[in-house]
Order: sequence, then structure tokens, then C-alpha cells
Amino acid sequence: MTGFDDVPFPLALSRRSAGGPEFRTSIVETASGREYRNQEWAAARLRFDAARGVRSVAERDLLLAFFYARRGRARAFPLRDFSDFSSAEGAGEPDPGDQVLGAGDGQQTAFQLLKWYGTEEGAYLRRILLPVVDSVRVGLDGVEQLEGWSVARPGGVVTFEEPPAAGVVVSAGFLFEVPVRFDSDRIELQWLSPAAQELGEVPLVEVRDL
Repeated sequence: MTGFDDVPFPLALSRRSAGGPEFRTSIVETASGREYRNQEWAAARLRFDAARGVRSVAERDLLLAFFYARRGRARAFPLRDFSDFSSAEGAGEPDPGDQVLGAGDGQQTAFQLLKWYGTEEGAYLRRILLPVVDSVRVGLDGVEQLEGWSVARPGGVVTFEEPPAAGVVVSAGFLFEVPVRFDSDRIELQWLSPAAQELGEVPLVEVRDL
């Protein structure tokens, strides 16, 4: 995909935005009441309403300036989802053993940053495309590696200078953001007074690839 600006959505607005993950499932109900469910999306997609975060005229102007700069839906950007932005449980400080990325085979040097939700059968795996680079910590068999690797943003791929040996567990801890775009090419404002305007919904939707 093209059209990504690594310019974060204003934190004051993202902190109060409302949203969360969405799946898409089609359901066919028979005359007997039985249901046939078809999961159309294997991966969830996050949606947010940024209008919830606007509390003042200054914040309204900040949102409008950001919307103009992204040209509506044309350009994606990073958003901090304050309900889920760390590899650690409870949004704690990242630890190099937080998330298992895979195991070495003596040849592979690149490992995608991942976050697991749940531990039992049916656990959900999420690719992390926008790590906060200076927060990333990498481990091999539980031992933190302070050098010998780099991480891409965007992309979220950890690349080792030397491939981890066969069977070595590769893990990482990190903070991250969500790549999103505006899901409308217009923002609707109703004038109430010089110091107050009513703002309609400002939808944001996650971008799957960068």
C-alpha cells in the first residue's frame, strides 16, 4: 500500500477516542432456527470514533488541521490505542520475553513482531506493523539481546545480523501503535456559537498492510 504518513494522531484526541476490534461474519438462519456462520475475515480490524476525543475549540482545530493534512481518506497514519498498546499484560513495561515470535532454524534472520491474545486453543495472533522503535526489546532463549538486530517501522520485522541457531526461541517486548486512516472524506460541523461547534462522527479504520 502507498500513502502512509508517520505522523501520529494527536494523543489528546486518541486518548478519548472510542473503538475496538471488529470481525465480519455472515450468518444464515434456516426455517428451523439453525444457524450457519461463515467467518469472512480471519483477522480483526479496529475501528474508532475520533469525535469522542474533541473537548474544546482548540482540539477541534487540531483535528481539522490533521484531517486536511491527510487529505481525508487518502493517507494513513499511526494512532495510539490507549486500551491496547503494549506487548505486556495490562499495558505494562515491555519485557524481552513478552511475546514469542518463533524459533530459529540457523538460516532465518527476519521475524515478524506478534502479539498473542489468549493461551488456550483458539488463541488469536496479531501482526504488529508499527512498533515504537526505541521501546523494542528482543530475547533469544530468554536472554535479552542488546545488539545484533534491528527493527523496521513500518513493517514490524526484527532482523538479526546472524540467524538464531536451530531451536532457539525468539521473543520480544514492545510498545506499538495502530495504522489507521479516516473512513470518510468529510467532517461535518454544526455552528453553535463562535466558541462552540457540534462535531459529527469522525470514523477511523485500521489499515491492514503498509
